[in-house]
Amino acid sequence: MRTKWLAIWHQPVVAFIGWTVFYFAILMALVYLYGYSGLNSTTFIYNEF
Repeated sequence: MRTKWLAIWHQPVVAFIGWTVFYFAILMALVYLYGYSGLNSTTFIYNEF
């Protein structure tokens, strides 16, 4: 069964789609975490001058 999955994974189209979904998930996770960082809720440092 493992060899069947490896044979499917080594097809160029399947590998491309798999890696694209993988990197898209990482990008969405980073965007989601950036929303909780609180960067937009603080005042800009030069607004105080």
